[in-house]
Amino acid sequence: MLDRYKPLWGKPPALRQSYDAVIIGGGLHGLATAYFLARHQGMQNIAVIEKKYIGFGGAGRNTAIVRANQRTQENVPLYKEALDLWPVLTKELDYNLMFFNCGNLNLLHSEAAMNAARMNIASAQFQGVESHLIDAKTCKEMMPALNIAEDITYPIFGAMYHPPGGIVRHDAVVWGLAKGAAKYGCHIHQQTEVTGINVENGKIVSVDTDRGKINTPRVLLSAGGYSAAISFHMLGIKLPISVLNIQAMVTQPLKPLLNHVISSGAYHAYANQTLKGEIATGAHMDAWPNYTTQTTAYYIRHQAQAITEMLPCLKGVKFMRHWSGLADMTPDMAPIMDGNNLIEGYFMNCGWGYFGFKSCTATGKYMAQFMATGECPEILKPFHLGRYAEHRLLGESAALVTYSPDHYRRAVV
Repeated sequence: MLDRYKPLWGKPPALRQSYDAVIIGGGLHGLATAYFLARHQGMQNIAVIEKKYIGFGGAGRNTAIVRANQRTQENVPLYKEALDLWPVLTKELDYNLMFFNCGNLNLLHSEAAMNAARMNIASAQFQGVESHLIDAKTCKEMMPALNIAEDITYPIFGAMYHPPGGIVRHDAVVWGLAKGAAKYGCHIHQQTEVTGINVENGKIVSVDTDRGKINTPRVLLSAGGYSAAISFHMLGIKLPISVLNIQAMVTQPLKPLLNHVISSGAYHAYANQTLKGEIATGAHMDAWPNYTTQTTAYYIRHQAQAITEMLPCLKGVKFMRHWSGLADMTPDMAPIMDGNNLIEGYFMNCGWGYFGFKSCTATGKYMAQFMATGECPEILKPFHLGRYAEHRLLGESAALVTYSPDHYRRAVV
């Protein structure tokens, strides 16, 4: 009877003594890299090592929004390809990822914000990403539930409308990628902890786990909010990352109400309606570095006030679940993707903050190419670790965070 409910990725495999590559972290980026390595790069002797269970971290705690209307010329092509890959992967994996391109409305609350949006839109359109500036009246026509009154805390002047964006079911992505990677030979080891990364003569040689040693010439660190602590504790490499707690919650299921994703920087809130009818909302982030995944009453109050002012019809609706996850923030709000640099065979894919879900398909594709060939793809080169020492930050957004060895010592890995 229980055989009917075995995991899509098969029974737990035996831990081999050697693998061609070891991926630390069973989240979206780790699983996507494993899938592209196995299917598209022909490297099938791969292990994904996950301390808890796949999708435990940010992969299972996000609110599933995808978009490509980023700010900088370095970011836009990556997010555009990631967005384009969702329907492709749905077919390749033979698994419904529940991609719904309902479009995104980024609300704007001042003339200054409208002017800044024009720069974003120009950058996106230059890279072939559809994005438009619309006024408040058009916002109301597109989303009748939206409050565009002038006497609210942050009156709506308009919005940046991004039609290709939307939502994807995050747990479906985790299961689909795991299914696809396992089909092509990848071993997924859950409940397995990496306890050490071993280097000899400047090269990766093995990984220690609580189930034994694994010999390998390649390691990818893709452990989300835990990446900086692992890097510092196991290799002595300090990454410019602060880990912050970010919260989200969902309401009771409702009849169709939101036909687009909406977000507001002024209100520090966003909302989308899932395919089950729930209103998923989030955006609040604790202002101090921490490794907790605790939720707070302050967040519930803030989110309820913000959402009901933007969408008055939600007053009285019940919140059903409330959770939080870790966001690994860099100073320029752009990721670190590097490899074969400080240590031969050591690759990093981390520092995504709260943008990781949006990009996992494309970064999995290109990190797999990087690991298989040893040559960094052009699209990844701007995200190398050395840009911080060179003062060449990408400027996606400013992130006022602090980081230090003491901060990493406090982390529970």
